[in-house]
Amino acid sequence: MNSKLAILGGEKSINKKFKPYNTIGQEEIDAVTEVMKTGVLSKFLGCWDDDFYGGPKVQEFERKCEDFFQVRHAISVNSWTSGLIAAVGAIGIEPGDEVIVSPWTMTASVTAILNWNAIPVFADIEKKTFNIDIKSVEKNISKYTKAIMAIDMFGRSCDIKSIMKLAKKYNLKVITDSAQSPGAMHNGQYAGTHSDIGGYSLNYHKHIHTGEGGVIVTNDDSLAERMRLIRNHGEAVVGDKGEENINNIIGYNFRMGEIEAAIGIEQLKKLPNLITKKQSFARRLNEGLKDLIGLNLPISTKDSLNVYYVYGMSLDLDLLPVSREEIHAALVAEGLIIGKTFQNVHLMPIYQKKIAYGSSGFPWSSEICKREVSYDKGICPIAEKMQDECFLAIGLCNFDFDESDIDLIIGAFQKVWKNLDKLKCFF
Repeated sequence: MNSKLAILGGEKSINKKFKPYNTIGQEEIDAVTEVMKTGVLSKFLGCWDDDFYGGPKVQEFERKCEDFFQVRHAISVNSWTSGLIAAVGAIGIEPGDEVIVSPWTMTASVTAILNWNAIPVFADIEKKTFNIDIKSVEKNISKYTKAIMAIDMFGRSCDIKSIMKLAKKYNLKVITDSAQSPGAMHNGQYAGTHSDIGGYSLNYHKHIHTGEGGVIVTNDDSLAERMRLIRNHGEAVVGDKGEENINNIIGYNFRMGEIEAAIGIEQLKKLPNLITKKQSFARRLNEGLKDLIGLNLPISTKDSLNVYYVYGMSLDLDLLPVSREEIHAALVAEGLIIGKTFQNVHLMPIYQKKIAYGSSGFPWSSEICKREVSYDKGICPIAEKMQDECFLAIGLCNFDFDESDIDLIIGAFQKVWKNLDKLKCFF
């Protein structure tokens, strides 16, 4: 390999386009074809009826998810955003209640809180895992806190054991957003199954997918039924069904179709092997990158097995002669597709301007918001530093890598690190 950096005029380390990640095969095509032949693409009815719970494929998929994730209830939804909204509503949230959440997440984790006129409160993240920091969570608990929403970032479970212990201390509910972590294990249980409610995304760029979709999981019978009501026009159902607890049972159509469920059944069968492949690539990356000074690699431990949706790294800038921007530019020049930012949700305009419903600042400006909640830059210093200066990421669910591709990636990193001093002179 030419040792001169591509950004300095040398040859690139990677001269190929990686194959896009695709988990759809003949099995899914056959399953969809069978559904199409029946003519039953959905069988939900928004009234109290045998079909209130959906059609045969939806119910089959839910039972298979219950078996796989070892939970009492799996509830399919048309997106994980819908699942989060149903979960927050099901725990009995009241307008003005506070829910503590990480700033490092997809925006839906937080807007699901706002959907019920509750107030998001942001806790910082851990440096090594990018997951919510238990110490920051406790610091942000107030007398108005109702719940904690813990995100399992990039394929690794948060410290859910400590979070559940803290929740018990303060009588809080816990929702885990394991959108990126289906199949991850923590203390012998699947991520998302330790808390009151958890669940997974089936969006097209996840480990497995149904195009769009999601699965909620819980071991609580009452919460499960409340989420089913929120999923399917519950306000039209509760009378005939005889439900007495009707708070937050507002009509939505969060229903998964039969085609998506049929795809999900086949995709679920593939999940273990897909995870094994990601873990194998991560081990190969770990071995190839472990000696690069100032580069912190993702963590997987015996008690918390990572499924590597993203191979998330961070830089120790005190040990490096150049910035993240310069390293990123050099890696891109070598032909590597690599991310350098995620997002800090609390710094988005909706929270900086506190404009959500209407133009007057509701719910923050209303009497339901019981105290001033800050979203100023500085409230989550670790998350903000990661975004601004330190984060790098390889999307292991973006491409259908093989071992030779991983070796090319390793080679690009090693080449850049061998030339950090020359890179410094260039910039």
